[in-house]
Amino acid sequence: MAKHLALSFSLCLLVLFQGCLAIRQQCQSSQQNVCMLNQIQAREPDNRIETEAGRIESWDYNQDDFQCAGVAVQRFTIERNGLHLPSYTNTPRLVYVVQGRGHLGLVFPGCPETFEESEQSIEEQQQQQGHRQRHGRRQGKFGEQEQQEFEQLDRHQRVRVIKQGDVIAVPAGVTTWTHNDGDQSLVYVTLLDISNNHNQLDQNPRRFYLAGNPQDEFNFNQQQGQSQQRRPGQQGRSMKHQQQGNNNNNIFSGFEARLLADALNIDQQTVQQLQGQSDNRPQIIRVEGRFDFVEPPESKSEERQLQGHNGFEEVFCHMKIKQNIGNPSMADVFSPQAGRISTLNSFSLPILRFLRLSAERGFLYNNAIHSPHWNLNAHEIIYVIRGNARVQVVNDSGETILDDQVRQGQLFIVPQNHAVLQKAMSDGYEYIAFKTDDNAMVNTLAGRTSVLRALPDVVLANAYQMDREQARNVKYNRQETLALSSSRSSQSQRS
Repeated sequence: MAKHLALSFSLCLLVLFQGCLAIRQQCQSSQQNVCMLNQIQAREPDNRIETEAGRIESWDYNQDDFQCAGVAVQRFTIERNGLHLPSYTNTPRLVYVVQGRGHLGLVFPGCPETFEESEQSIEEQQQQQGHRQRHGRRQGKFGEQEQQEFEQLDRHQRVRVIKQGDVIAVPAGVTTWTHNDGDQSLVYVTLLDISNNHNQLDQNPRRFYLAGNPQDEFNFNQQQGQSQQRRPGQQGRSMKHQQQGNNNNNIFSGFEARLLADALNIDQQTVQQLQGQSDNRPQIIRVEGRFDFVEPPESKSEERQLQGHNGFEEVFCHMKIKQNIGNPSMADVFSPQAGRISTLNSFSLPILRFLRLSAERGFLYNNAIHSPHWNLNAHEIIYVIRGNARVQVVNDSGETILDDQVRQGQLFIVPQNHAVLQKAMSDGYEYIAFKTDDNAMVNTLAGRTSVLRALPDVVLANAYQMDREQARNVKYNRQETLALSSSRSSQSQRS
């Protein structure tokens, strides 16, 4: 009897193992088939949300090339004095500031409010304002009663100044807000790495808002009307979207008012304001009146004094999260005839090792060429900042799956190991490339560091049926590395 039970149990385990193995192989096969691309294209945003102080544009992440790379991309435009409400995502983010300047707040969990105003600073500001009451600081009963024993001072985590050329790394689940205090629109492009291990949900980008009544930023049903192209798990989200209309509400709205009031120790009216019950504003709002907070120090000496004063120097809370790669002095590759290229990886910005992402900023002069290459260990998502270029991408079958002229505002994806060639047109070409590895590596097909130059003459001669002189011309006719000059017109006819 025991033998029969053991045999039955063994058979059940075998069947279960085979079933799990088959499912895993099917999932892997399905995931691998996503990258069997016969054609990719440069794309404009597919979804656009207009708000009272800006707009949010998103590319359809259900397209095959986006699914292959496992990413989603958005473009935010915040008008002057606009505020992008606090939110967080289920994925790590890499942000590039295309235009303008502003302030960015990140809330790291468990870190203290290291920026704190003093009573002296309040008195000085009141003297400058003619002893006017500051909104939300000394006001109402608190001002009359002097808040019984002490003045409630403003304390918050560090706020960072961001400007054109900055790359900002944001971990999954970290809350951010952005304010435009400049004299022009603040524009930035955001990559969401939905295939990253830090995303434990499904393969859909999700943004959770703490305020306002946000619209669905990733609703492409109206544009494509093809439910069969949705990823697993998206159907449930679409049904919820239809039931709630265009407003998804912020996360506070889902809690019962009395429980929330008890948790925060506030009154019901304040709870209703948190839940946005009478607030129809979407994601980007226009700030009314003053927008003052404790400014970060402008000099490094002041910053050291502030950190010493607060006595909190843990690595995580003071982790560097941004670096400017738009400055010409930051170039890693420079050619007076061709242009410059700057890279940002985990060696120069250590937080990227945690996010497993990196970036490259390119500025090519008229008719210059970015050396044909492939990425060894990463997908590449390229956004055109300015100008235009002729781009070709080739797959493992030697087929051209992209052959197009890309222009400002468009985006295209180069899957891992696919070869890509970019040639700037007559007005130049600027781009930002997001890569899905913190130390993305490339192998070039032309130039001083190319794979062809590393091969012996005899290998080239036999592989391509050419003589030794031709082989050496292939190897040594280019002395540049990544940015290649060209004397030929980019307007030549396609062969």
